[in-house]
Amino acid sequence: MIALLTRRAKSISLLLILLAGGIGILSSTQTWLMVTRADGGEALDVAGNAALPVLAPLSLTALALTAALALVGPVMRRVFAVIAMAVGVLMFVLTARIVLQLPLDAVAPALTKATGLAGDATLSGVIAQVTATAWPWAALAGWILLVLGGLLVVITAGRWRGGSRRYRTAPTRHDGPVDAVESWDDLSHGTDPTR
Repeated sequence: MIALLTRRAKSISLLLILLAGGIGILSSTQTWLMVTRADGGEALDVAGNAALPVLAPLSLTALALTAALALVGPVMRRVFAVIAMAVGVLMFVLTARIVLQLPLDAVAPALTKATGLAGDATLSGVIAQVTATAWPWAALAGWILLVLGGLLVVITAGRWRGGSRRYRTAPTRHDGPVDAVESWDDLSHGTDPTR
């Protein structure tokens, strides 16, 4: 089991981080909170990006980290993995706060837009009940996947296979003056003759 995990560590960790970012982006457009109004007004649905404004940007960060991790060397992999874990922990804490506390500040902007009222005391009087949907719970699971993916990268980054040879810089073949024919030959081999 450990050998299989090590052999497939790159694929598994990139998939976990990609999945976390995808769940975050998808959940940002879905209803996270439902507000029942005490004034008899129409119930209000609050999307994830309204309840947690950093949801979409940090989910995009996770997606970008997936691409970056696939391209960089072992040292930068670990740096990006630590960033992924930090984003995952931060988003887990922020999302858990919304799910467990149902704070007024998560629904206040949407409620103000719907009613024209502002201020915590006024808005508290308008709210009869706030309930969470399944989407913030799905986002919590996504942040756990993001932390696990980042942790797997930190542990196994040195064992990942390197990139293709065609993306490596070819060594220069001469140190003396370069003529036009050699410059064209260098370009044909993928080497920049101006260096």
